[in-house]
Amino acid sequence: MPARKKTTTKKSSAKKSAKVATGAVPPYGDPIRGAIARGDVQEMKNTAASARKWLADVQAALKELDGAIKKTGK
Repeated sequence: MPARKKTTTKKSSAKKSAKVATGAVPPYGDPIRGAIARGDVQEMKNTAASARKWLADVQAALKELDGAIKKTGK
């Protein structure tokens, strides 16, 4: 029977950040309220900026949709 190979793994001694990095989050109530509850001013500013951008994008898309509806004449 062949002997098993020894495997070595390096353990990282670097501490992981307490914050979890996530992608874009739609600015519905929970993320906004969560940012407020945590009290992190930078997170609140980032969330507010993200929400404003998201709202502007949605408003632009809605304007396009209204234009398309008008073109159909129905």
